[in-house]
Amino acid sequence: MPRTGERGGPQTRARILAVANRLFVERGYDTVTVAEVAREAGVSSVTVFNHFPRKEDLFLDRAVDAEELLRASVRDRAPDADVLTSLRDATRRLVDAGHPLSGVNDRSVPFFRTVAASPALIARAREIAADLQRTLAEELERDSAFEGDGSLLAAFFIAGYATVLMETARRRTAGEPPSAVVDDHSARLEQLFDALRGGFAPRP
Repeated sequence: MPRTGERGGPQTRARILAVANRLFVERGYDTVTVAEVAREAGVSSVTVFNHFPRKEDLFLDRAVDAEELLRASVRDRAPDADVLTSLRDATRRLVDAGHPLSGVNDRSVPFFRTVAASPALIARAREIAADLQRTLAEELERDSAFEGDGSLLAAFFIAGYATVLMETARRRTAGEPPSAVVDDHSARLEQLFDALRGGFAPRP
């Protein structure tokens, strides 16, 4: 039976996440069970699954944030900004803030190493990328101001961003100086948007 009040809300979720991340980084994702996470967090396994339907989501927990960012980039952009400008500005803000989704956060190195060592996390990351691609494509289809093939733009953007992120992960885990990696990360993002602009520029 769940312990009194253990279902909780944001605090319970945050505690579970903190415990799971620590255990996964220390011992490797595949060697840690949900039952161990629950025990360390002082909740039941049922409570863990109430907050995180899949074990992988205990580590790849930023998917919802990424979806919201994509939706906001389309729905909430300035009246005079096209989708590419809005997406570019959003990615710049992530880098400037050192947000975990940017891949340049100081805590990204153990994250990258843990994911790379787990086939289950790699597979889930690919599923999340596919989900994000669908999310962006659906938003573009609904956007009357966007002219072009939303499915293609979504595919190119998500694949391009993932490529930039993976190169940044490779260099960070190899121990390269963070400042140089961040500069190159930003430059490659600009190259990505220059390439997208050439193929998806707004019609006159």
